[in-house]
Parts: sequence; structure tokens; C-alpha cells
Amino acid sequence: KEVVLASVKQNGSNIQLAHDKLKADKEVVLEAVKQDGQAIDYANEKLKADKEVVLAAVKQKGNVLEYADDSLKKDKEIVLIAVKSDGGTLEYADDSLKKDKEIVLAAIEQDSSALRYANEKFKADKKIVLEAVKKDASLDYADNNLKADKEVVLAAVKQSGFNLEYADKKLKADKEVVLAAVKQKGNVLEYADD
Repeated sequence: KEVVLASVKQNGSNIQLAHDKLKADKEVVLEAVKQDGQAIDYANEKLKADKEVVLAAVKQKGNVLEYADDSLKKDKEIVLIAVKSDGGTLEYADDSLKKDKEIVLAAIEQDSSALRYANEKFKADKKIVLEAVKKDASLDYADNNLKADKEVVLAAVKQSGFNLEYADKKLKADKEVVLAAVKQKGNVLEYADD
């Protein structure tokens, strides 16, 4: 145990080389995930359900929420830490937390494309979608009603002209919208309506 502890303190992923008994040892796994959050992937299933271990892992690397026990994917404290580190981690959160505004906003703040994993009500929330597209999220993740909202579409195409592809048909024919998209990315005319 002493040798493995010394090894995982140097490189947490070394836990994969340890005996299964040590992959179930909380002290060893805690040291490993503190050094490399990804090490939780090699931990015994019981420890993937241990809040202290998972918390240490997501503090080190947010996207390892994927390996946590489902019971901890419902834990707001853990998920909030994870999405603040890696917004895309929202994908692995329990559906109940994909409906939590604080969690969704924190995820989008870190990675605007996390909007794709949010509950549908947030994809239809103009304020949230505007915030996301202004940070370069794809308009594709927005509710169809917002793809027809000129303010939202203009904000989206000003960040990425390619968002014109996802705009409502009437806005693809809107001179102001098309011009904004072309100014941002000249080769998006193919998405404009004649």
C-alpha cells in the first residue's frame, strides 16, 4: 500500500496498475484523484459513490463526473463544481439538475455550448440563449421560436456567421441578418435565402 500511495501521489493514473484491493482503498483512491481526477475511472464502484472521493476528483477535473455513481450526479454541490470546471459536464448531470437555473448558467458561463445539454425550458429562455450565443454557442441548440427572433439571430451571427444556417427561413432573407453573418464569415451566403 505504501508503494502504491507514493506512486499515485506522483501520478494519479498509476492507480490503474494497482491491485483491485487497492483500487477499493479510499486513502489510495483519494490520493490518486487529488493528483489526477481521471483516476476515478479506475476506482472501485463503491468509491465512485463516495461523495468525498468524487468531490476531490471533480475539483481536480470537472468532466470526471461521467464516472461518478448516478446518485452523485444528482448532488448539486458536486455538479456545480464540475460544470464550473467544464461546462460540457452538464451532459452527465442528472436530468433534475439540467432544470436547475444556477447549474445551467454556471455551465454556460464556462462553456456556452453546454446549452445543448440543458433542459428544453432553458433553450426557449431568450435571456439564457442570448447569453450563450454571445459567447459563441451554436444557434442550433436554441428553441425554434428563438431561431425566428431577430435579436437572438443577430447576436448569434455576429459571433459566428455559420449560425445563419440555423436561423428561421424569414431571417435568412433579412438583409441586416445576412449582412451581419457575411461580415463575420464571408462564406456563409450558401445559408441565405434568395
